[in-house]
Amino acid sequence: MADVARRAGVSGQTVSRVLNDHPRVRPETRERVRAAMRELGYRPTASARTLASGRSRTLGVISFDAARFGPAATLAGINEAAQEAGYLVSTIALTAADQAAVRGAVDRLLGQGADGIIAIAPQRSVGEALVEADHGRPMVTLDKSFGARFPVVAGDSASGARQATEHLLRLGHRTVRHIAGPVGWIAAEARVDGWRAALRDAGAAAHEPLFGDWSADSGYDLGRSVAHDPDATAVFVSNDQMAVGVLRALHEAGRRVPEDVGVIGYDDIPEAAHLLPPLTTVRTDFTEIGRRCLSLMLDQLERTPEPGVRVTIPTELVVRESCGHLFRGSARQTQG
Repeated sequence: MADVARRAGVSGQTVSRVLNDHPRVRPETRERVRAAMRELGYRPTASARTLASGRSRTLGVISFDAARFGPAATLAGINEAAQEAGYLVSTIALTAADQAAVRGAVDRLLGQGADGIIAIAPQRSVGEALVEADHGRPMVTLDKSFGARFPVVAGDSASGARQATEHLLRLGHRTVRHIAGPVGWIAAEARVDGWRAALRDAGAAAHEPLFGDWSADSGYDLGRSVAHDPDATAVFVSNDQMAVGVLRALHEAGRRVPEDVGVIGYDDIPEAAHLLPPLTTVRTDFTEIGRRCLSLMLDQLERTPEPGVRVTIPTELVVRESCGHLFRGSARQTQG
């Protein structure tokens, strides 16, 4: 740093301010210091900056089921926002949601010097493990089951499910079946709640939901039971991957979509618009969820945070062809 200061004709304190993006440095001075750094091949080490500032400018992320569209898109949003803010992201993707795995992930990230942790924590068991882990660092979580302990960002799953169910009812369906996500997943439970509430308010019968595992395979298996029930004319599916399996099951059973059965998914995966028929779905802006997570983390690290912050990202019903315009049923049903 002393060599850089001499080459740029500034003080060592000015070099330090440039390295830490301090706002009180004139643009021409900042560029002169950076030019000197390039000429001398100077690269500040992360460990030295951590010792000097007490901060590593690294954030830890704990993710589950990272191959699915929602968690992957959320992680992309976190990474984009972190890069813009000058932070590195260290991610641990877990396949098990038990307390030992969660605590181990927290310990590893803290051992790497993470300034804070963002947990893409979709299951209640994960939230319980995070609450019990005494880490003493700022944390932000996704989904709303952890009381007021951590700031939270989440999509409005209950509202999105209600929108989907109400749309099918407005099209003339007497009721709407539901293929839900796994038991214990916070978003899946919220979508069941929204679906039930819409049916209750409409005075429509509510069959027991069928629980899948988010995969197209489980959607196909459960979709076959729906396909062979002649009274099933509408189905709301808790994510688009399962809806893909439902569409195949209906096709194989000779049930036309949307003429015989209306189908709505959830998430608006990139492929949804290109299915046959194009899939009506509920869109959640997962990238925005990731960016808002990062913003709440920076509030804790760099600003004065508000206690118990809850950020809810609204959902949007994207209407395509899989639920039709006005349901009239198949010819056989109409005659009956």
